[in-house]
Amino acid sequence: MSDSQAALEAIRTGYTFDVPALDLGSAIDGDTVVTEARVRLPLGMLNRHGLVAGATGTGKTVTLQVLAQAISDAGVPVFAADMKGDLSGMATPGEGSEKLLARTSANGQDWAPAASPVEFLALGGEGTGVPLRASVTSFGPLLLSKVLELNDTQESVLGLLFHYADAQGLALLDLKDLKAVLTHLTSDEGKAELKSIGGVSSASVGVILRSIANLEAQGADVFFGEPEFDIADLLRTAEDGRGIVSMLELPAVQNRPALFSTFLMWLLAELFETLPEVGDPEKPALVFFFDEAHLLFRDASKAFLDSVAQTVRLIRSKGVGIVFVTQSPTDVPDEVLAQLGSSIQHALRAHTPKDAKALKATVETFPITDFDLGALLTGLGTGEAVVTVMDPDGSPTPVAPTRVFAPASRMGPTDAPVMEQMVAGSPLQAKYGEAIDRESAHELLTRRYSEAEAQPEPADSPANAPRTPDASTTDPGPADTPPAPTRQETPTRIPTPRRAPRQRAETASAPQESMFEKVVESQAFKQFTRTAAREIARGIFGTGRRRRR
Repeated sequence: MSDSQAALEAIRTGYTFDVPALDLGSAIDGDTVVTEARVRLPLGMLNRHGLVAGATGTGKTVTLQVLAQAISDAGVPVFAADMKGDLSGMATPGEGSEKLLARTSANGQDWAPAASPVEFLALGGEGTGVPLRASVTSFGPLLLSKVLELNDTQESVLGLLFHYADAQGLALLDLKDLKAVLTHLTSDEGKAELKSIGGVSSASVGVILRSIANLEAQGADVFFGEPEFDIADLLRTAEDGRGIVSMLELPAVQNRPALFSTFLMWLLAELFETLPEVGDPEKPALVFFFDEAHLLFRDASKAFLDSVAQTVRLIRSKGVGIVFVTQSPTDVPDEVLAQLGSSIQHALRAHTPKDAKALKATVETFPITDFDLGALLTGLGTGEAVVTVMDPDGSPTPVAPTRVFAPASRMGPTDAPVMEQMVAGSPLQAKYGEAIDRESAHELLTRRYSEAEAQPEPADSPANAPRTPDASTTDPGPADTPPAPTRQETPTRIPTPRRAPRQRAETASAPQESMFEKVVESQAFKQFTRTAAREIARGIFGTGRRRRR
């Protein structure tokens, strides 16, 4: 038996399971498709997570579409983010062109056009979809710090401010609530309360407020608020038993990449907080596709990366599988990559020394094999991939060069009028379509200041004491002229803090760091916060699902 025949026999044996499994494609031997050597993925192993990677244009989106459709057909709900709009084609049956039918026939695929049950979502209603919103409290300080691009010190400050608002019963539902709390604590009226939680310099508050203003300028304020999306709505099945594909439309991801990727992480954190422990079920409760995964990990703090790794490690016992989709395995931190049981690697390019280094690192992520993976990965065609998955016993399957099946749905966007009609007819539109602005921190603080200004000054108050005019600068006027009023009426408002000075890096005249910030930056405090954060934060990411009022 030749080496090639031995490899094909290992693939046949290694991908033959006596449990429910999804068909990914057929093995290839050079340019030949071996239709009897089917490459499959056990359904029960999906909650051991996976990776779909490859250079641009190599077929990652189509592979994601094939997987999502097969998972839905197996009765498992799916969540997927549609970064480029192509994935929306899952809602429309495919078209059997001559070229497509020739490929599917050669691949041993029994192809027939079919659409999947799709629910379109859109962050805050931006785009075509049912609005998906989250409250600021639910989002939590750690995830919000990632969106606001805060450093470690500012992230710690924001965590304390969340803790203060929670203790004071000041609900943080949208960004104006968070701004109101920040403004209050840096005003004359709030300085005493600020001092009680450690004190924060005006520079730190200024940075946070400016970051919030930048986020609002990008239109992101519509993403925060109520009604907040109920995670249970991701776990539905259609009347025919297929899992509903919840598809988040992200047409402007290039404008707010950190916000979009962090919103996806919020969904995972909420799933972790909400779902019960189920161990290793026969099939997962949900499979979550995390496209453009590199956006999540770019410039992330150590605390954030630790929380992502912990979520990925623990959420599998909740019956949730995560599939990260990105260009290279090196885009994913080692702590996360080590927990991914399945790998579908499309072609990589090695045109630069950096590409060659990434190729070498990718090869090292695969089990030992007789294939020359470096040559194989750079020579794959569009729609071809190198696959290894976790078998039902928890062992990796043989490395299998694979020609991936074609999706039964359209490979391209669903027509806009069809999408709009589907959204209008969705039962979720009535539940989430209209935003709600109930009483929260902004309204409570505004009322507090209104009531304070309405209170009369005490008779012995300095403000009511007689004023002695300065004869050198004041014209006494006629003897019967009434005295000038001692207090001028002002409209109700939340006091605005003084303009925050620029940071030290911007100008030499910046204020010195407060004692609080010096402590925060110390190694002792960082070690302490690793333990204290578990008490202050609510859940892995400080989300507020369990404490929500």
